Amino acid sequence: MQTREANQQVITHATPIKRDVTYDGRARQAALPIALHRTDGGTEETILILTAGEVELCAIQLEQAIGRREPARERSLR
Repeated sequence: MQTREANQQVITHATPIKRDVTYDGRARQAALPIALHRTDGGTEETILILTAGEVELCAIQLEQAIGRREPARERSLR
């Protein structure tokens, strides 16, 4: 088991960056620009590489989340 050095910050989450996703048809991979957020408040940019299947899975999951958003908003207004 590895231990973290005391001054090393932990990444808490990742968010998409408002830039176009690129797709490499030869490699059958998409590259999604993301920002990694650290516990010290800093961020760093990188890319998330997704296979064609992972892109499809994300599309399905995001569509489900979008579909749940409006009903959740309506419930919170009651």
